[in-house]
Amino acid sequence: MAEPVKLYTLSTCGHCKATKTLLNECEVKYDYTDVDLLHGDERAAILEDVKKWNPKCSFPTIIIGDKVIVGYKEDEIKEALGL
Repeated sequence: MAEPVKLYTLSTCGHCKATKTLLNECEVKYDYTDVDLLHGDERAAILEDVKKWNPKCSFPTIIIGDKVIVGYKEDEIKEALGL
């Protein structure tokens, strides 16, 4: 079974869009949260989650199983997915 994939992204971020495109092309199922589209307490709670994985709170933050990749790093993403 494939590792769960979670993305924390910004709706306006080119690297975030590239990451989603890569995962779609590889037919990988993933959940994502566009953090900039959230407001108030919901945004604050998600940012706390992001900081647990990536203290700098930069985007995209990609979690594949227990591996964290920060930024669009195609080779690292594919390797973590076993592609």
